[in-house]
Amino acid sequence: MPQQFDVIVIGVGAMGSSVCYHLAQRGVRVLGLDRFEIPNEMGSSGGYSRMFRLAYYEHGNYVILLQRAFELWQQLELMADQKLFHVTGGLYMGRSDSELVGGSCQAAAEHGIEHVILSHNQLADRFGQFHLPDDFVGFYEHKAGFLLSQPVIATQAELARCNGAALHGCEPVIEWQSDRDRVSVRTEQRTYHADELILCGGAWTSKLLASLNIQLRVTRQVMGWVEPSSTHGPFSMSRWQLGQFPVWAIELGIEAGYSGLHYGFPMTAGHPGLKIAHHFPAQLVDPDQVDRQLLPGDERTFRSVLRDYLPDADGPLRAMSTCLYTNSPDSHFIVDRIANVAHDHDRVTIACGFSGHGFKFASVMGQALADLAMNHRTDLPVGFLGLSRFKGN
Repeated sequence: MPQQFDVIVIGVGAMGSSVCYHLAQRGVRVLGLDRFEIPNEMGSSGGYSRMFRLAYYEHGNYVILLQRAFELWQQLELMADQKLFHVTGGLYMGRSDSELVGGSCQAAAEHGIEHVILSHNQLADRFGQFHLPDDFVGFYEHKAGFLLSQPVIATQAELARCNGAALHGCEPVIEWQSDRDRVSVRTEQRTYHADELILCGGAWTSKLLASLNIQLRVTRQVMGWVEPSSTHGPFSMSRWQLGQFPVWAIELGIEAGYSGLHYGFPMTAGHPGLKIAHHFPAQLVDPDQVDRQLLPGDERTFRSVLRDYLPDADGPLRAMSTCLYTNSPDSHFIVDRIANVAHDHDRVTIACGFSGHGFKFASVMGQALADLAMNHRTDLPVGFLGLSRFKGN
């Protein structure tokens, strides 16, 4: 196998497998390296599913990226002839002035996203599974849903290989170097050379970029699967199933005692129950020393929400899983060429700091990163994700 490539990608998770696929489609000689098997449950994509939503209130350019991502996810399914993306609709609940509901309404209005605003009574009639405070309303987005995280990565990787990419799992990178002429990447097996390097190292990015002092915080997150109660008639379990129950999120204030964004997914065949999780930066960890076993307090991150807001789902715990968030200082992604802030690395592109909300963007990020590596620019609106925003911090 030749040691020389056009592009080397470090990290073949959601983003890395996507960019390998996009590059290979363009006829680029690409090598993808991952410290674990491809795919794996050790990084940020474990736990079976990831939510997709279009009404993104965090920044307007995210919506533009997601509209393209939606198209690319559909194309990926067609290419693979495999179900990877379930469009279930998305229900977001909170006070009308909450960031989740109010921000989603604003994003939908600005970008023409199909949606419905639900009053408290309409919520109760349509989604009686939820028991909500009187001042809570709902925002329902028609094109929201969820992606099957491990099958997505496996599919992107396989399509990359089919287009000529070389992907090596279980080959950790020891070091990399770049100069004006090329980049070099040394693993435990050998040294590789390329014209360009793309770093998609996820929770290990800080260790790969120690010299740049990018402030990334890695946190241990937990997800749980519970078995809903079946005490309300023989057909009650169906109301939690895929096709009947949407993906959902609820924003709670500090007065609830467990503030933040809680979210969940419908039950699907072959999986142990109803999935629920809490979106917040949790325990700070070293990615090489994460305790992946159930710890005291893990279940409490979602059990109180079930009891108070989804009481019929407050059943036995059937499974738990951990994943890692790699949090940027402002919770926005970092996608840029390092040359824009450090001219001694003018052959290196990075994608990191996805802060727990990046998976849904993986399809379009693959396109953007391929553009940045090969053309040093992209028409996709990723400028707001650049490194320059941290200058002086």
